[in-house]
Amino acid sequence: ANGAPKGGRRKAHLFEIAKLMSLPELRLSNSCWLELAQVSVEKGGGVQTCWRRILFKMVEDELVLFDKSINEFWNKFKSNVSDTSCQMAGLRDTYKDSMKAFAEKLSVKLKEEEQMVEMFLEYQNRICRQNKLIQEKKDNLMKVIAEVKGKKQELEALTANIQDLKEEYTRKKETISTANKANEERLKRLQKSADVYKDRLGLEIRKVYGDKLQFIFTNIDPKHPESPFMFSLYLNEARDYEVSDCSPHLECLAEFQEN
Repeated sequence: ANGAPKGGRRKAHLFEIAKLMSLPELRLSNSCWLELAQVSVEKGGGVQTCWRRILFKMVEDELVLFDKSINEFWNKFKSNVSDTSCQMAGLRDTYKDSMKAFAEKLSVKLKEEEQMVEMFLEYQNRICRQNKLIQEKKDNLMKVIAEVKGKKQELEALTANIQDLKEEYTRKKETISTANKANEERLKRLQKSADVYKDRLGLEIRKVYGDKLQFIFTNIDPKHPESPFMFSLYLNEARDYEVSDCSPHLECLAEFQEN
């Protein structure tokens, strides 16, 4: 390279620099780097020095681009963050308003629920009292029904008893009627006999106080046929005949009574 012409050495250096830097892989213009390499070679120094300068410049440019990208990203981020903060603040305020409105609605709803619970408890107490009254009335009604059933049974028993009494009364009435008829016939016969005894024998039978029968005889004394001779007869507790008095008195009264 030292024996080559000056123009030929420059081209060779440029080629080597381009080869070392792999210009097709760089994101910079090849002509810019070639010009930078040409300037570096003309100022003196070898390929290594030129390469260092190019590398430093390249790093510096990359840092500038990186800083620019960072700034753009930061500005965009701040803008987004600012917009997001505004949105978040708006959302927060909206959330607070919504929560406040929801809290108010919830408070009203809770009050309504409390009122509903109080009304429900009051209605429940009323229903309990009504059920208690209904149960008491039901118990009283059952008692009344039981009493009515008892009275009905008693009425049926009384009705049956009355019917039996009516039937018995009818039978007894018939019996009494028959007995009365028989007694009337017997009384007629007795009255006829009494008339016969009185008219033919001078005997009169009377019913006196104490359920006693008094027997009065006349036509005993021939001198005084109208003079009465009498005694009274009754049934004692032993159902035996007993003479209570006698006029005139008879000494053999006890024997006659026994007979």
